[in-house]
Amino acid sequence: MRYLGLDLGRARIGLALADDVLRTARPLSVVRHRTREADLASIAATLREWEVGTAVVGLPLNMDGSEGASARYARAFAEELARATGVPVELFDERLSTFEAESRLREQGFSARELRGRVDAEAAAVILQGWLDGRHA
Repeated sequence: MRYLGLDLGRARIGLALADDVLRTARPLSVVRHRTREADLASIAATLREWEVGTAVVGLPLNMDGSEGASARYARAFAEELARATGVPVELFDERLSTFEAESRLREQGFSARELRGRVDAEAAAVILQGWLDGRHA
């Protein structure tokens, strides 16, 4: 089975892919935010193209574990994605995923300017890997 990780941002949605064989998430692509409908259609196409069995949406909890507006948005988006595609969607705590993604990319030698185009997909990989690790622990 394949899995798609999503890091929902204001301007971009990072996507990452993993499967049951390797169980290693890798950055896939970035969807530029347009409208909710267009974003859902683009992600639905990716789900079909890669024959994804489960999607994992990052849940941006506050550091104290509470939910704010971004978490409510992620929950609503996840519900709409599941309804629109029929693919099961799970939520996973994404606290510090962007920080970890930026650190990984800096270690690989990417400049601050280069990070902008890559960090969202890398953050999606961090989210998906965390979910996979928790699932197979």
